[in-house]
Amino acid sequence: MSKTIGIVITDGVGFRNFMLSGFPDAVFKTIDEAVIFSCLPISAYPEKVKLQFKIVELETYREGTYTGFVRKVKELAHLRNHSNGNFGIHDNYLSNVNKRYTKKGILTRIAFGLAEYFHSEEQILWWTKKQMQSIRNHNITQSYFKLLQQYQPDLLFFTHQRPPFIAPMIEAAEQANIPTTAFIFSWDNLASKGRMAGNFNHYMVWSELMKTELLHFYPSVTDKQIHTVGTPQFEPYVMDNYQTSRTEFTQRFGINPDYPTLCFSCGDISTSKNDELYISTIAEAMKNSLINRNANLIVRTSPAEAPDRFFALAKQYDFIKWNYPDWIYARDCHPEPWTQRISTEQDVKDLRALLEYCDVNINMCSTMSLDFMQFDKPVINPVFGNTKNGLYDDQRFLKYAHYERVANSGAVAIVKNKEELIAAINDALINPHKTSAERKKLLELQIGRPLKNTSVGIVE
Repeated sequence: MSKTIGIVITDGVGFRNFMLSGFPDAVFKTIDEAVIFSCLPISAYPEKVKLQFKIVELETYREGTYTGFVRKVKELAHLRNHSNGNFGIHDNYLSNVNKRYTKKGILTRIAFGLAEYFHSEEQILWWTKKQMQSIRNHNITQSYFKLLQQYQPDLLFFTHQRPPFIAPMIEAAEQANIPTTAFIFSWDNLASKGRMAGNFNHYMVWSELMKTELLHFYPSVTDKQIHTVGTPQFEPYVMDNYQTSRTEFTQRFGINPDYPTLCFSCGDISTSKNDELYISTIAEAMKNSLINRNANLIVRTSPAEAPDRFFALAKQYDFIKWNYPDWIYARDCHPEPWTQRISTEQDVKDLRALLEYCDVNINMCSTMSLDFMQFDKPVINPVFGNTKNGLYDDQRFLKYAHYERVANSGAVAIVKNKEELIAAINDALINPHKTSAERKKLLELQIGRPLKNTSVGIVE
């Protein structure tokens, strides 16, 4: 009996993880027919993918005031329900405070008031039901329902569980009696982020750790609904078509092949506001020969933002080599602009080359810690800011559940001032394998399956 799968590509990162990994080939070899329901324009897809799949570009959904309000109550109720004893969730709960006397500000305060008193799991499910009822007859939901009737997938697979604009597709699948599966997008989504966009029939998670988190934060989900599959996010690191030679790497970035290379990888401005300080601290240490070996320094900015805030640093320190991720905006005027940034294949190659050939990574508590560990590279996390010294308080991220585990693992060096940062860089250059065992153990905890053939396992 022939089987059809519907794949909902929700955003640029889902596109990178599933369209630029081994996933398309795995689907093509295993499934009889596959349809991509895309929240990105068709023009974003490589020609190979266009030949393999039927791609349906979804009309963009824009949330109405009532639906947005109910969704907000649901999300705040989830955060409030789990905020006791979980610093990250409590921190994210407070980050939603809005004191402005605008329509949005007033509605947010009302939502806070409701969430403060009505936040049990049963009440969260009630808010979810109200959200879905509010969009049941929306023209977008009905257009999605007609698409599902037309293509009749046996399963609808969502590459991200959280964006609000996927709610109409979840509701349309419910109306069409099509089972849904959500891939849990990132390692911090369950332990520190808000509620999912809706309820799904099945969930794919990275690891047994993430499975435990899902059962804890979503008690209505059962063990049988959860499947541990790893993540395709790191699969390109073991795929031949993304391999770059060391010579190609040094030529592309214009670095001295005889020197070790430091890589500072930036976060985006919303959570990594001290990146300029960390980059200048490293650059000054290099200028003043405080780094014990001559070294190259490459800075990779975040693909989630334009690199404008670093241009002054680039001008000041002309020896720094900059990697501005080769991501393009697929569409303007989207309600969630971050979702429309699309990675190119060349950027995946560049990233893999940085991971493979740089000797030390420095980043502020980001997923890039795991990326560099895939190649057994030492990782340093600078967190200079706290509540007392006037800097942006990035030390608080050490108390987020997903990163507290990393900080306590011994797999990374946590540094809280200039002297500790310089000492950690020198130590990493001298003793690169000092924490190899801890790094391996952390990866085994966070990523539950081998990288090779991750996509094959997901498709199966």
